[in-house]
Amino acid sequence: MIKSFVTVIFGVGLFVAGCSKKQTTTFQSPKNPEVAAQLKSFIAEKEAQESKLVEADEKEYGKEYAKENYRLVLPDCKPFFAAAAEGDWHTVSNLWSELENGVFHPTKSKAYPHGMWLQPVNETFGAVAAFAVGDEKYSRAFGDDIIQSIPPGSIYFGGTDPGRFIVTAMQKSHAGGEPFFTLTQNALADGGYLSYLRSMYGGKIYIPTDKDAEKSFQEYAKNSELRSKDGQSRVSGTAAVMEINGLLVKTMFDKNPDREFYIQESWPLDWMYPNLEPHGLIFKINRQPLPELSAEIVQRDHDYWTKYIQPMIGGWLNEDTSVEEVAAFAEKVFLKHDFTGFTGDPQFVQNDYSCTMFSKLRGSIAGLYVWRMNQAATADEKERMAREADFAFRQALALCPYSPETIKGYADFLKSQNRDSDAALVNEIARQFPKMK
Repeated sequence: MIKSFVTVIFGVGLFVAGCSKKQTTTFQSPKNPEVAAQLKSFIAEKEAQESKLVEADEKEYGKEYAKENYRLVLPDCKPFFAAAAEGDWHTVSNLWSELENGVFHPTKSKAYPHGMWLQPVNETFGAVAAFAVGDEKYSRAFGDDIIQSIPPGSIYFGGTDPGRFIVTAMQKSHAGGEPFFTLTQNALADGGYLSYLRSMYGGKIYIPTDKDAEKSFQEYAKNSELRSKDGQSRVSGTAAVMEINGLLVKTMFDKNPDREFYIQESWPLDWMYPNLEPHGLIFKINRQPLPELSAEIVQRDHDYWTKYIQPMIGGWLNEDTSVEEVAAFAEKVFLKHDFTGFTGDPQFVQNDYSCTMFSKLRGSIAGLYVWRMNQAATADEKERMAREADFAFRQALALCPYSPETIKGYADFLKSQNRDSDAALVNEIARQFPKMK
């Protein structure tokens, strides 16, 4: 049952945000020689990895069987990697579309394995896109700052495409798990992805088995049946697959007790909220639930982000900044492109990819504060968490006032605080952006 289910949902989290396959953007090699060298090294590593995985697929299914039935599953990926190494984004994008369609929309009607070989191709595409579509300066900062914050030997889950692919590309060796092991929680429910992880990290860390995946699927189905009004399980949609993914993350967490865990959130995973604390741009998953987020933890997060975003949008946003002021800033800088008196970086605010990825990070931390607010045992604790959630949401909104996720999260929070006029203002400024229409 699990195999047929993951066939449908394997694509969750696969595509690169802000990146159209039909774009004609020319990706020129990064100006920074260290970034350029790292990307070339990464692409070479992934090409070598892909070749070995193709051999493994052919060995498992037989060359003649693969040739007869899986011609679209085992293509020649050399042109793709060559284009990536040359920085030919247009060709990379087009070839990725062909490879992807060959797997998810084959002309053959017979059942077939996804093939592990697609994973290195996917990771290469995501990494190249982060620098072709995203701003080089901020894609590098994103990756470097996350990598430097994680102790060697840890296990890191990259949820969004930037969180997964930039870190994958910028670390010393993704395939070698250096300095830490990087994977995505979004694809754990896919058997092909788990096989891929075992081919890289098996023997070094515990990777869920097919039995673990089946057990998680059954647990989800049982819980879904108990929740439903008609006694039927609901195993479909993004929420379903992410809940199964969450159960598999928990399996890894429990089976790797000596490893530290870090996560960049894509979709909230309820079981880990009691264990989460802000850790720079991302979260640390503590071994034991935290009774509360201490004043020290909150202040450290507050100060970190205040300092971090100042070069991006300027230093005008503080605890007393109103929603009206954030909306006015968004209109002036993002809509009208009026940089009079602007002390941030025009290059940042004019790049959708960069704005969206940092807004997502800050909005996720705001979401943790909202969860803590809702769980608070005292009025003082509830007020403290609400105050910090509000501040984090205002920062996320200022970083990207057209992010649907940020808009919804902040508007919902404001409504929960009986601040309907502020919620309406947040929605109104968002509606002015063509991207939101």
